[in-house]
Amino acid sequence: MLGPRVTMTEGQGLPVIQSDDPRYLLHLENKKRNVFVTQLGEGREDEAEEITCIPVIREPASTILDTSKNTLQKTLVLKKEVEFDDVSVQFLAKRQEFRERMEMAELRKSALATKQQDNSDKVHKFEQFVKDNNAKRRNAMQKYQVEVKQNEIKKRELEELTEELEVLKVRKKKLQKKISKYKTYEDYLIKLLYNLPENYLEPGIDAPLKAIITRHETLASTNQSLIDNLIALVDKQESSQRALATLQREHDTAKLMMNSELSQLYKNYDKIQDKNKQLEMNSNLSKGHFRYQSVGLAQLFLAVTNLAEQCYMHHYGPLEEVTLMSKLDMIKEYILEKMQVLQISRKLTERHPSVSVPKSQTQKSRAASIK
Repeated sequence: MLGPRVTMTEGQGLPVIQSDDPRYLLHLENKKRNVFVTQLGEGREDEAEEITCIPVIREPASTILDTSKNTLQKTLVLKKEVEFDDVSVQFLAKRQEFRERMEMAELRKSALATKQQDNSDKVHKFEQFVKDNNAKRRNAMQKYQVEVKQNEIKKRELEELTEELEVLKVRKKKLQKKISKYKTYEDYLIKLLYNLPENYLEPGIDAPLKAIITRHETLASTNQSLIDNLIALVDKQESSQRALATLQREHDTAKLMMNSELSQLYKNYDKIQDKNKQLEMNSNLSKGHFRYQSVGLAQLFLAVTNLAEQCYMHHYGPLEEVTLMSKLDMIKEYILEKMQVLQISRKLTERHPSVSVPKSQTQKSRAASIK
């Protein structure tokens, strides 16, 4: 069997397989093997010697070569060399593919570096553009703020001038009304001036016109003094009204403070009343408890007095003059004495069983000890 041969040429990426390599020649020997026959065939033994049996192989060649006992070492080596050549071809192909991919990666890297440089230039230009825009925006904002302030100032001035113009218009109307009102007097005075003689103002000339003028001057000065008094009185009235308003505010403030203090005093009064009620209830409870205690003490004193009468000893003096503590001591001494007598009687009975203590006496001693 003739196998391919792999050769490498410089300048080429893939190897070339040659078919005349003796290493890839596979020699198989025709060997006879026994055939198992399931039918009777007499007289076929001679024919079987001339028959060459070819086995039917259903397993792959690699499995047969690896597992067969009749496979030659040379064949296995040849198989491994073929596998090695295949792997070498694949390796060289992968290497060539890796080189091509590296070249593509280098090209992409250079393109990416160029693109990054372009992007960095664009970013730098954009940042410069943003800085310029920010500077322009700041300048525009400053200019806008200055213009807004100037507009506000101009608006205030315009409002003031408008108010002043309105006031002047009102004054003009008033003056026009006055002019129209005193126009008749003006006309009368002008006619009068035309009709007056030329020397009416010379001294020494007594004319009725001079008296009229003097009277008019007197009335004018009186009118002016009255107007001044009226203005002074108006100012005084306004100051009095302001003082009255101030006093009213102070009065309202003082009234509020007094009301708050009064409400606080009412609260304190209510608290004191509640406290007094609680104290009164506690006092009543304590009185009832004290009364109960006094009754208990009286009963206790009476019981102590009765016991003292039963346990009276002469060396304590008259019973009426003995104090409470002395009565208790007397009762104690009496009980101890009775107990000693009882103990002595018991000892006597234990020593002399024939001597018996009267039953009435033992009962009395027991009753005395219990008391």
